[in-house]
Amino acid sequence: MTEILGAILAGGQARRFGSDKAHATWRGRRLIDHVADALGGQTTALIVCGRKEPGFGCVADLPAPGLGPLGGLHAALVFAETLGFAHVLSAGVDCPDLPADLALRLAGEGAGIVADQPVVGLWPVTACADLAEFIESGGRALYGFADSIGARRIRLAARLLNVNRPEDLA
Repeated sequence: MTEILGAILAGGQARRFGSDKAHATWRGRRLIDHVADALGGQTTALIVCGRKEPGFGCVADLPAPGLGPLGGLHAALVFAETLGFAHVLSAGVDCPDLPADLALRLAGEGAGIVADQPVVGLWPVTACADLAEFIESGGRALYGFADSIGARRIRLAARLLNVNRPEDLA
């Protein structure tokens, strides 16, 4: 497999959650640490998009904050393109139970996204310009972008946890 940059999309405001999701705990550890461990074990390098987080390489959402996951994904693709990575493996900070072989599963399907978690995906860096154009034209939905580049939606055997409210951590 080619060089893959791991990207934790963490720029959301967590309105439904009510506090900083990245630092909420699940099974005794912060959500961001669960995601970092899962992605870090499958990628060459790892960044956090959309926030400053001590202990991690961080990039600001592009082209500006407030675009949700698209801004984080765009920042990751630009960063990856600049450094010569071929793909970005992305996941939201609120998805702590990623499989240890996620990159291999997605690579076997081609560039695709997980159907029930659109921020979890393997994105070719060649999609960077397409994403910039999608955002510039007013696109704001990650599924909309994925569809526009022909990304395949796949379903993993087990549904991934998506933490949106404190009770989701139970």
